Amino acid sequence: MGDWSDVCVLVPTYNEAAAIGDVLTGFREQGFEHILVIDGGSTDGTRDIAREHGVEVRRQSGSGKGQAVREAISLIDQPYVLLVDGDATYRPEDAPVMLDPLVDGEAEHVIGNRFADMEAGAMSRLNRAGNRLINAAFRSVHGRDFADILSGYRAFTTESARRFALTADGFGIETEMAVECVKHNVPTEVVPITYQRRPEGADTNLSPFRDGAVILLTLYRMAKTNNPLFYFGSIGGLSMLAGIGLGVYVAVEWFTRNVSHEVIAVLATLAIIFGVQLLIFGVLSDMIVTLHREQLHFIERIASEDDSDQNGTSDRN
Repeated sequence: MGDWSDVCVLVPTYNEAAAIGDVLTGFREQGFEHILVIDGGSTDGTRDIAREHGVEVRRQSGSGKGQAVREAISLIDQPYVLLVDGDATYRPEDAPVMLDPLVDGEAEHVIGNRFADMEAGAMSRLNRAGNRLINAAFRSVHGRDFADILSGYRAFTTESARRFALTADGFGIETEMAVECVKHNVPTEVVPITYQRRPEGADTNLSPFRDGAVILLTLYRMAKTNNPLFYFGSIGGLSMLAGIGLGVYVAVEWFTRNVSHEVIAVLATLAIIFGVQLLIFGVLSDMIVTLHREQLHFIERIASEDDSDQNGTSDRN
């Protein structure tokens, strides 16, 4: 058991009475002193159970997991945060594996990979397929493989999280955090964890279709600033394909039936022009984003060298 005084265990909850007690007991047994339960207005006594376990309990000012995480990060004083769901699907025993890369300075953000060791029945086939789809989309759009971007078991430095521009209110928060790690070039590690079945009576708050659609839309929306060539290029490509399709239809009608469709022809031309313009805009935006990243990395390197020089001077003094 390590010394985790620099770590705050953050547990967003909403109607988790069936599991929250076991979760808090498990982290207490692992030696964690600072545990913050931030609750979204539970009606089943979740907050009362949490208080009985002697942890700090806050009722969030808004609703949704994303809003809870954003609000909690602004309240935490410890340099490290261990984010975990309150449904007992994640093991407190995996906490050292999650935190070691942070403490050792090897990473600023750690994602627990549920697929490394998943208990039978812990995830439905539908949810498993949806997770695979979303992870594949993330790899294609954002160019990194984090194995399990929807994992609710994460560890990160408080400082790095406060640099993120997080806006999601619901379950899109994990997706936003993964994208922000890529966008800000945050050193990120993926570690294997065990994903357990929910205890009897602990129902999930996740809606596969609704929340899955929100997550995919979040991925696509955030591509606007992280991969603008994909974002604008996909819209431009669809516009061009529609224009070409309409143009082919007009041409076939003209040559086979001698029927002209002037309005459709104009729409086809406009769609193709619009698509080309979006593709060009996407290329230019991608160049700007790349240049911005290079300048940001240069500034960070200079700042790091200045800090090293100042520390060396103070050591000599």
